[in-house]
Amino acid sequence: MEKSTFSDLKLQERETRKNLIIDAAERVFAVKQFDQVSMKEIAREAGISAASIYTYFTDQEHLFVEAFLRETTSLVDTLKANICDREEVDMEAVINVFLEYFSEHDAYFRMMAHFMLYGKIGSEALEKLNHTARGVVDLFDTIFIKMKYEGDDVRLMSHTFFAALNGIMINFRRYPGRSEEEILSHMKRLGKIVAELFGTYLKQKAGSGPAI
Repeated sequence: MEKSTFSDLKLQERETRKNLIIDAAERVFAVKQFDQVSMKEIAREAGISAASIYTYFTDQEHLFVEAFLRETTSLVDTLKANICDREEVDMEAVINVFLEYFSEHDAYFRMMAHFMLYGKIGSEALEKLNHTARGVVDLFDTIFIKMKYEGDDVRLMSHTFFAALNGIMINFRRYPGRSEEEILSHMKRLGKIVAELFGTYLKQKAGSGPAI
């Protein structure tokens, strides 16, 4: 086994600290619009000095982008195992994976929701976010292609699918008076209906029924 050098350990330590700062930033971004968050607030949440945080990130926009890229990349990797690595796609299973992921990464979902509703960001940073987010929609394209969708508007189908899943999360993630288990179970029931509706539509488009 190769021995770790001192520089390797220093690099690992730096990456660990960066991830701890990103974790703290997500928690802050989850409750406030990113452009209303100060680096001082994030440093306080992370338990480091305000001056130290600038050795890792230049500003809150840079930090927001890093947090978004890290979590979205993780989501894409999680979805890939249930889409690309399987010969046939189980849409309901994919929906459950999506809902479970965001339930387990609640700060990420709330951070993303705040940004989609209110966030303003520079053009370069926005392109990075869009490029990464397109990875999720690309995977949804793969679902419909594998399910033999015959329309020429696969992307439109993927956007509709993505909007339906986000709608479930936004409307029911914080359902009052319910436990986490009850909320996730209810969202999965809604997800099952979404899967059935899309399945019916795909069959109709394939000619097994009247067009909607």
